[in-house]
Amino acid sequence: MSEVFEGYERQYCELSVNLSRKCNSAALLADGEPKKQQISELEVGLDDADVLIRKMDLEARSLQPSLKATLLAKLREYKSDLNKLKKEVNKLTLTSANQVAHDLESGMMDPHAASANQRERLAMSTERLDQSSDRIRESRRIALETEELSVSILGDLHQQRETLLHSHNKLHGVDDAIDKSKKILTSMSRRISRNKWIMGSVIGALILAIIIILYFKLFHH
Repeated sequence: MSEVFEGYERQYCELSVNLSRKCNSAALLADGEPKKQQISELEVGLDDADVLIRKMDLEARSLQPSLKATLLAKLREYKSDLNKLKKEVNKLTLTSANQVAHDLESGMMDPHAASANQRERLAMSTERLDQSSDRIRESRRIALETEELSVSILGDLHQQRETLLHSHNKLHGVDDAIDKSKKILTSMSRRISRNKWIMGSVIGALILAIIIILYFKLFHH
């Protein structure tokens, strides 16, 4: 398995366990600042978990098909687990928001019952919700940019891999052509050597024949 994927997976599992523990703890808290603080931390943790899921997805898709299928199947389980956590945090957020709305409604029905403390709590809750929304939007923007960059890099690497494979095939073809050329040259060299011996033998035979002819002409007349 990919060591990079295992690293992301280990971080996600630790974060998931921590988020589940915080979620259960927040559900037991009464509405107030401690609970809002806990919800804010949960939202930040969910953003971090989303980023890890994206990183694991990109890493899995860059691997060989057999390993990729296994890791993507495991990743679907993590995504399902993260969606459950998001639903739990949304429930906590809605419960807290409903309580704030109820306090505000009670204050509107009875102006004298609305204290400055309640108004301050409402303002702080609104501010925290705005800050959380800004963090979520920024995290999503960064994650999308990272994903686009990673996809572009993977595309470039894939194209370079295809180019290298094509070059390797060409070099293999050149090697085959060189081997064939060597065989042809070796065969030609052997033929040339054989032809030299044949020509030498023919010339020797002709010289011997000429000598014999001259001998008979000179000594038998």
